[in-house]
Amino acid sequence: MSEAEQDLDIAIGHYAELLASNLHAQRAAHFPPDAKKVMRTLTSGEAAELLGVDHTYLRKLHREGKIVDVETTAGSHRRYTLDDIWEIRQTLEGNAKKSGTYVPGRRDGDELQVISVVNFKGGSGKTTTSAHLAQRLALKGYRVLAIDLDPQASLSALHGIQPELDLMEGGTLYDAVRYDDPVPISEVIRKTYIRGLDLIPGNLELMEFEHETPAAIQRDGAKAFFARVHDALDSVEANYDVVVIDCPPQLGFLTMSALSASSGVLVTVHPQMLDLMSMSQFLRMTADLLGVIRDAGANLRFDWLRFLPTRYKVGDAPQTEVIAFIRGLFGRSVLTNHMVESTAISDAGLTKQTLYEADKRDFTRQTFDRAIESMNAVNDEIAEIIQNTWGRNGKKA
Repeated sequence: MSEAEQDLDIAIGHYAELLASNLHAQRAAHFPPDAKKVMRTLTSGEAAELLGVDHTYLRKLHREGKIVDVETTAGSHRRYTLDDIWEIRQTLEGNAKKSGTYVPGRRDGDELQVISVVNFKGGSGKTTTSAHLAQRLALKGYRVLAIDLDPQASLSALHGIQPELDLMEGGTLYDAVRYDDPVPISEVIRKTYIRGLDLIPGNLELMEFEHETPAAIQRDGAKAFFARVHDALDSVEANYDVVVIDCPPQLGFLTMSALSASSGVLVTVHPQMLDLMSMSQFLRMTADLLGVIRDAGANLRFDWLRFLPTRYKVGDAPQTEVIAFIRGLFGRSVLTNHMVESTAISDAGLTKQTLYEADKRDFTRQTFDRAIESMNAVNDEIAEIIQNTWGRNGKKA
């Protein structure tokens, strides 16, 4: 190794340690060492929206003593914890005339929905989409497992986990899919501060799967890798309605194994021509590689595939034209709603929060309302697709 190469190696290592130690200091400044992230309480309007009832009807139920009492503020405004909402949801479901009115998850005969969120290129809003989708589904009453399959682990960071500190001894999906002595997937699942949402975090250890798979294929054939995520999920599938997988921004063995386990695929699309060109290559490569593993015996029957325009700047004419272009090509495979680019999303991310965790009082009201309405519209459209896949609403996915 030359002196220049050695200096670069030392410099990169120095910057890595410097950044990690300062991130740790920042977290310690905001949260004591024994602190954990918690979900804020919700207003009565937010609670009613999540439960799918009118605000006045919710007030009436409280007045008549038909649902659990909740905390009230000094101004006599009700505040709801997620446990409160869960208990109220169960009460409403127990009194409903039709099963599934308030609890939207699987019924007998419904298959687990495994959704892979993918894009070949970074910066398309993939992790933002995954985090908000998983949280929204959990808040609406689904039992959700989120899997961070990206070695960069941004989804984990959003949920209060700093990989280089909290996962020193493993604890990622790699432990459950590795070729040498894998552990049951239940051992790497963590409860989150959002009721109904569990998480399998990620870190750089996931790259070991990419490094080990070529030797496994040479030894045992393609079947050695493509079923590993599916088989790992088998042991816990009865515990969940939906699994959301945040895939890495490259078409490697991790992504291919996730796709092989998926019933639904969500492709995030930044509506710019250069990104479309990149996506064209991604789709072509994906089709070729999926064809190879299909020939090796993979079951690749997706219930649905959708394209989600992300980071859309409202009123941006070129982006609007790009969305119209892909909608003209792909038709109903493009979601009706799209995720807007918003300072509310990026500002919430600075404190490792999603829009659902952030307090709207910390933002300009119009900016926050536009962002949350866009996010809810996207996620609720996906929830409708899930319901249609289970044969509800009289539609097909």
